[in-house]
Amino acid sequence: MWQSKYQLIEFEARGAVLIVRFARGEGLNAINARMHTEMSWLFRDIAEHSDCSAVVLTGKGKAFSAGGDIDWFSNISPAEVDQLFVEARRLIVDMLELPQPIISAINGPAVGLGATLALFCDISYMGKSAVIADTHVLAGIAAGDGGAAIWPWLIGMHRAKEFLLTGRKITAGDAERLGLVNHVVDDDALLEAALGMAQELAGGSQMAIRATKTSLNKILRDTVNLNLDTSLALEKACFYSADHKDRLTAFLTKRHARQSSHS
Repeated sequence: MWQSKYQLIEFEARGAVLIVRFARGEGLNAINARMHTEMSWLFRDIAEHSDCSAVVLTGKGKAFSAGGDIDWFSNISPAEVDQLFVEARRLIVDMLELPQPIISAINGPAVGLGATLALFCDISYMGKSAVIADTHVLAGIAAGDGGAAIWPWLIGMHRAKEFLLTGRKITAGDAERLGLVNHVVDDDALLEAALGMAQELAGGSQMAIRATKTSLNKILRDTVNLNLDTSLALEKACFYSADHKDRLTAFLTKRHARQSSHS
């Protein structure tokens, strides 16, 4: 079965709906090398091997995804950086090409690439206690994984610049008010709400729904074609900067100090 190669992403069928969960238990589903590779397989595998009619994308446990794992970034080799950016491009393009509608159920933090994936879904639901942020700049790297493509479409260029240039966190209520997400619901109702929308779409005219999604995503593909390669190249250059390395060191030092104070 095609899902058997996945270690950090879990799958559950609910009738014609496929629930996909990021499932790296430690660190709020933070993305390490293995998880990033699995993400780069995910949407092409669903397109080629799954007979589902809709997808719900969420995180297992208390988070959607807390973004890139700092321990991974602090030890990444040049060859791994090259692989990371090949995978990053494939991930966004394959997500846009997936015929089935994708519903995000944003449970807890959706940060960095986690935010990008949540926002590239076709319809988004967010739990009341969840937060969303593109924090690339706080780590000294460009918002290159697709954030520069999707945020302006959802909330306009000026607001997108404010949040992408500062890395500020956005509460669920503000995300709904700004138009960043479609719906905010109680945390304990989140999955069922997203599943309800997915089931509604799965029960609709598949040819018409997929054709409409394809037409709409052509607009997003034009934006991705315009800026994704540039933003990824700029982000990749930042990986070798002294500022990025200093920020990683500062974060790890603070974390070690917190851990020592609790020991």
